[in-house]
Amino acid sequence: MTVSNGDSALEDSKTSLLGYAPLEAVLFDVDGTLCDTDPIHLQAFQIMLPEIGFKDVAIDEEFFIENMAGKHNDDIARYLFPNDIPRGLKFMEDKEALFRKLVSEQLTAIDGLYKLRKWIEDRGLKRAAVTNAPRENAELMISRLGLSDFFQAVIVGSECEHAKPYPEPYLKALDVLKVSKEHTIIFEDSVSGIKAGVAAGMPVFGLTTRNPEHALIQAKPSFLIRNYEDPKLWSALEDLDKKSA
Repeated sequence: MTVSNGDSALEDSKTSLLGYAPLEAVLFDVDGTLCDTDPIHLQAFQIMLPEIGFKDVAIDEEFFIENMAGKHNDDIARYLFPNDIPRGLKFMEDKEALFRKLVSEQLTAIDGLYKLRKWIEDRGLKRAAVTNAPRENAELMISRLGLSDFFQAVIVGSECEHAKPYPEPYLKALDVLKVSKEHTIIFEDSVSGIKAGVAAGMPVFGLTTRNPEHALIQAKPSFLIRNYEDPKLWSALEDLDKKSA
């Protein structure tokens, strides 16, 4: 299905989601999905990349989206240091330490997140965070957002055989929560994350937090939403409620 903001595509998306009622679980990415962290990651790279020779490159949002957004740190390390992977991995460790320092001062939730949290809790749905971020980062962000008790599992890409865009992290979440893909939905904001969710066989709500809409569409999400206040999201959830009643 081609996703757009048109009414016909939206109706098709609704119909496809009705087949997932009753819901059992909701899975969330972390960076860009629970909180808008891309500007903080970009800030860390802007501080550190000139120190390793990126002085004539515009380290801006476009550069970040093309080379870093949604990617596993091992892949970024290979991009930055193709001939010295250990150095690249050490650089990424230092960058993540700087990110954690910055994120403690700047983190804010995506609009409507706590409204959706209540909707999920009121229905007793299971939930997990599924991320390519290092566990230390993920748990810090989840804690700062007040969601440590909300998530029943945190699945980290580096602890799976393959990270996103492969489906393993999402399939592991299903296994840990003891739920089926036929009754689970995903929220993601990156191309690699959406591809992982789609490959795992679940409908994905793609958030247009920072990544270009045209790029997200190519990954084939079931919906594109601005944030968790988007009327398209709540219309779909209301339909699921009716189907489940």
